Formats: sequence, structure tokens, C-alpha cells
Amino acid sequence: MTGRQGVRAGVLVPFVLVTVIWGSTWLVIKDQIVAVPLEWTIVWRFALAALAMCALARLRGESLRLPDGCQRIAVLVGLTQFCANYQLVYQSEHILTSGLVAVFYGLLVLPNALLSRIFLGTRVSRGFVAGSLVAVAGIALLLVHEAHMAPTGAMVGKGIALSVLGLMAASCANVIQAAPAARKAQMVPLLAWAMIWGTLIDVALALVVAGPPVMDWRPSYLGGIAYLAILGSVVTFPLYFHLIRELGAARAAYTGVATPVFAMALSTLFEGYRWTALAVAGSALALLGVLLALRAREG
Repeated sequence: MTGRQGVRAGVLVPFVLVTVIWGSTWLVIKDQIVAVPLEWTIVWRFALAALAMCALARLRGESLRLPDGCQRIAVLVGLTQFCANYQLVYQSEHILTSGLVAVFYGLLVLPNALLSRIFLGTRVSRGFVAGSLVAVAGIALLLVHEAHMAPTGAMVGKGIALSVLGLMAASCANVIQAAPAARKAQMVPLLAWAMIWGTLIDVALALVVAGPPVMDWRPSYLGGIAYLAILGSVVTFPLYFHLIRELGAARAAYTGVATPVFAMALSTLFEGYRWTALAVAGSALALLGVLLALRAREG
């Protein structure tokens, strides 16, 4: 394998794994917010994920001690990614269909590119811009398609607002991870601390909003927590933040463009999802935009 092929594999394999795993989590989340207050469901997910991430760091022989200044970064990532983002995502799924929320997150490339330009001075090529426009056009078609299937009423506006706020929280976490200061820390220990801080903030919020802890002992619920914590968090977040460090926050966000397309494919198999011409066109444009943007070099 040549050096260039190695680099491509080092990007393509994490990209595909993140897309496939996160594309499946939307089905699991639906069951997680039925019997247990979502605030406590999020606590159980990231408490387990934090423990597993600490264990992963130890297995890799990496110290959990962070370089000077990186603990503040861990707090910020914990607040934005593992508290604000997921609290808002789970809240929005109470109102909107999971498909519509997933498609909204396909727009993550826009705030990531904008915030990276403002705070990190990241330049993008014309090819990247062209690919972004194609992908966003595809996401727009998918949004129109999913909107027709979404519930109607005044609460839809609230659901959209929650999704947008969650999108911005995730984008802030992405850009923080892409900053030079964050690169001083090894990725897994930094994520472990971010999950610890995020879990502590989630616990405080759950106690205030939902009251004493609540647990559902059904095997399906516990299995869902384990799946979301281990595969949906411990496996994927190191891969995703590896993509951020390799590609930049903007291009790494294209996992969010491909994820809802894969989620819709899974929905076809398990939920009887029916494809329309609009959904097919939107998916094709979104994936084409991903390919164009990832082929383009950042300027």
C-alpha cells in the first residue's frame, strides 16, 4: 500500500464506520425516550461511555492526565457535545420524526465551515464549495420529503428550533476539537474527560428537570443504552474527531450528510420506509456532494 493509499484508507474507513453506526442509532434512540425521562437516558448513556472511554485509554497505554489548558477544552466539549447537543436532539425527537432530525444534522457542514473560517481561519477551495452546494441541495430535498411526513401543529416550530440549537452546539464542539490547543492532548483521554464532564452536567440537569434517577430494566432498553454508549459513542467519537483533525471540521461534517441516507436505508428494512422520487433525488445529490467535497482540497 502506498502512502497516499494509506492516507485514503485512514480517512475512508473511519468515515464509513461513523456513517454506518450513527445511521443506526436513530432507530435505537426512539425506544430510549419512551419509558425513562430523556435526561436520565442521556446520563446512563454517557456514564457508561465515559467509563468505557477511560478503560480504552488505559488499554492503549495512554495517561488520563491532560496537558495544561486541555481540561478546559474537555469541559467545553462536554458541555457542548455531550450535554447541550444530545439534550436538544432527544428533546426534538419528542416532537419531530427521527428521520427529520437526522436530516437536519446533515446541515452540520454549514456551521462547521462558517465557524472554522471565523475562529480558525480555515480556507476552503472552490471544489469544496461546489460540493457543499450540491450536498445541501440534496439535504434540502430530503428535508422537504421528511417534512411531509412530520407531525403538524404549533409544536413543529419548537422541534425545528431545538434541532437548530442542537446543530449549533455540535458545531461548536467540532470546531473546539479542531483548534490547535486541542491537538496537544491525545484524543481518547480528552474524549474520556469530556464525557465525564458532560455526564456530570447531565446529572445536575436531570435532577433539576426530571427529579430522582429513573431506570428501565427491560433488556431492550439496557441493550440500547449499551449500543449507544459503546458503538454509538466510544467507537465513533474517536473516529469522528480523528476525521476532524485530518480533514478539518467542515469536511468531517459530511458524515452527517451521509448518515441520514443510511438511516433511511435501514428504515426501509426495519420500518417499511417507502422511497419517493424526492427522497431518491435528495439522497443521490447529498452523496454526490459528499464525493465532490471530499475530493476537493482545502485552500
